[in-house]
Amino acid sequence: MAFNRVKQWTTFTRVWYLFDAKWQDPIISGRVLSRYLLGKNKPIYSVGSDCGDYVVVINSKDIALKDDLWRTYRFFHHTGYAKGATYTPAWEYHENDPTRIIKNCTKNAMPPKIYRNSLLSRLIVFPDNKIPKDIIKNITDQIEPSMIPPKRLTEFTEEEIRNFPRLFEWPKEFVIDDLKADQNPTVKII
Repeated sequence: MAFNRVKQWTTFTRVWYLFDAKWQDPIISGRVLSRYLLGKNKPIYSVGSDCGDYVVVINSKDIALKDDLWRTYRFFHHTGYAKGATYTPAWEYHENDPTRIIKNCTKNAMPPKIYRNSLLSRLIVFPDNKIPKDIIKNITDQIEPSMIPPKRLTEFTEEEIRNFPRLFEWPKEFVIDDLKADQNPTVKII
């Protein structure tokens, strides 16, 4: 009987999640983070209930946008006065505040309700991986990244590079040395 009570307590408590935004698309990440902030990952979720969790995001300065979105994606802001609309490109937005894009993409992924700003107060974003100790004590779980970050060539071992499938092997006679191009009969100088 006591075990059921503990399960009930864990369902209704607010859990602190950690999310690493390094090499993640902020638009897709915003959709994932909004699920946890709204509480849609819990079995007790209801539209009007306030059962969302806390989300701590680290490495927000290392986000990655697809294709040419750094230049073409624009964030809208209006001052409230006539002709007060401004459109800021994503690279400039990120340069001014590296945490702002994650916050805005998460806000855009949430439904337009009155309590959206109170839900966003549970989103804590850090530009690097330095988190205060009082926040680290609360973190109990981690959110899986939506995109797996690619490995750099320097992170592969020599054996993995050797065993990597090749399309074809270059014959040794086709190696061209630009410094000795006049002596090589296979190279025609025009």
